[in-house]
Amino acid sequence: MEDIVQIKYALDTFYFLVCAVLVMWMACGFAMLEAGLVRTKSTTEILAKNIALFAIASVMYLLVGYYIMYSSDGAVFPSLGFLIGGENSVADAMTGADDAPYYSNRADFFFQIVFAGACMSIVSGAVAERMRLWAFLAFAVVMTGFIYPIQGAWSWGGGWLDGIGYSDYAGSGIVHMAGAAAALAGVILLGARQGKYGPNGQINAIPGSNLALSTLGIFILWMGWFGFNGGSELKISDIDSANNVAQVMVNTNLAAAGGLIAALITSRILFGKTDLTMVLNGALAGLVSITADPLSPSALSAMLIGAVGGVIVVFSVLALDRLKLDDPAGAISAHGSAGIWGVLAVPLTNADASFGSQLLGVIAIFGWVFLASLVVWGILKAVMGIRITAEEEYVGVDLVECGMEAYPEFTAGKK
Repeated sequence: MEDIVQIKYALDTFYFLVCAVLVMWMACGFAMLEAGLVRTKSTTEILAKNIALFAIASVMYLLVGYYIMYSSDGAVFPSLGFLIGGENSVADAMTGADDAPYYSNRADFFFQIVFAGACMSIVSGAVAERMRLWAFLAFAVVMTGFIYPIQGAWSWGGGWLDGIGYSDYAGSGIVHMAGAAAALAGVILLGARQGKYGPNGQINAIPGSNLALSTLGIFILWMGWFGFNGGSELKISDIDSANNVAQVMVNTNLAAAGGLIAALITSRILFGKTDLTMVLNGALAGLVSITADPLSPSALSAMLIGAVGGVIVVFSVLALDRLKLDDPAGAISAHGSAGIWGVLAVPLTNADASFGSQLLGVIAIFGWVFLASLVVWGILKAVMGIRITAEEEYVGVDLVECGMEAYPEFTAGKK
């Protein structure tokens, strides 16, 4: 019996770690997606942001974030604590209790780190091309160490949202909508890029520099999402769990496909052309939409949930532009608007979830993250400034913040 328990423990731990690596690979996907959607003079800086924020998330989650998120005891504001804690032993796994550990605590810690990093990556694209690098990194410290873990403790940490029945399997609200809420607060205080909006209400397109990179980024994110959602089953060593993992991965893929096709058709109808940026964000919106519950729906239902997300993201991008909220990557729409839809769609296929609990979860998570982020962004704006000058923006954040350019042979003398 002990041998069987140890084999299952090792298998579930290994599966968990592999899924965590897939989610960590999504950091590359975000970096490529965003690097392609900004101008050449902003590429180095956005790459620096994406790799630095993952390192910051790793350190802050070790120091305080993990303890805050998983030691809440139902509190609204969980107690502070430090580091990871102890590891499981053979005796722990052999207790025979229903709650006996079936994977390493370190595997869980690593899996949760990459979710925190993904949440912060969403902010990066929305504030691109005009934010000071060190202001962004300072915000990343607070976001990954405190703002994200506190609301995560309300649900995944066994807090009050979990107590009222809020359901969010892999984080449509907890990760994606939370990242979008933080991004929205930053965009409001930051303002739009120079030339994005005209004095008479016109909206001027600012094309990205490399849509090949952005497409690669979506493929990487699509692949990483199998770890994002599949790993959230938490185990694979029994028949039911293995079947669940297979269902989750099938639904994740079909939701992405549904979102992409819906955005493809919607953009064609609206613009008379096939807008690749909308198509890419359609796939992303489909993935975000199914993340709140990739297990309960049938494959067809998952495709339709993703398709609704794909339509939503197109209209959301257009609506934010009309409000003069400049989001170069469409992150607020793909992760925020689609994230809200994903959370509210859970009761459509999951009889254990209620619309009231889901709506309250949306309001609580979005409200907390937005208001807390607004305060932090405001403090950073007053203390160190969050936006580069108009002259610096003309030169480009690459040279201003990093002293180098990603494409020097193409940008020399051309701004």
